Amino acid sequence: MVKKLRKNKRGSIEDIIWIFITLFAISVIILIVFKVSNELNTQFQSSSSVNTRGKSAYSSINNMFPGVLDNSFLLLTVGLGIMALIFAMMVRIHPVFFVFFVIILAIILFVSGAFSNVYQEMANNPDLADVAAQLTFIDNIMTYLPFIIGIFGFLLAIVMYKNWQQNV
Repeated sequence: MVKKLRKNKRGSIEDIIWIFITLFAISVIILIVFKVSNELNTQFQSSSSVNTRGKSAYSSINNMFPGVLDNSFLLLTVGLGIMALIFAMMVRIHPVFFVFFVIILAIILFVSGAFSNVYQEMANNPDLADVAAQLTFIDNIMTYLPFIIGIFGFLLAIVMYKNWQQNV
């Protein structure tokens, strides 16, 4: 995605696809890594072979997940959306293609709903539910992923097709 954006310097519906795929992949990775980190933290805290400095260091690292990574995910979501909108400002697209854009956006919303449901099923799994409850922003963003993607998609359409009127 980064190479494409650097090379073409424009936004399109493909960016919306990359946004929800990126958000889904990162949210699943963070959820699984946080679960593994919690398990390791439990093992470290109960181990007598790890000194107190090591226990406190790992505990502080583990406590960064709900704060730092959860807030970073919100920043990533907003940042990806803003970048797509900025790149969309550099593109002139004929209004005839708006119908196709809306049809493809509807398909993307359906697929992002499926991705959202997959994440929610993972988060509701009894093994992952305790860590997923601590990741507030990730859980909310992934719950409302189709809505967020829809907002970014329609803003992208407005920005791209508004440029056509200004440059004619």
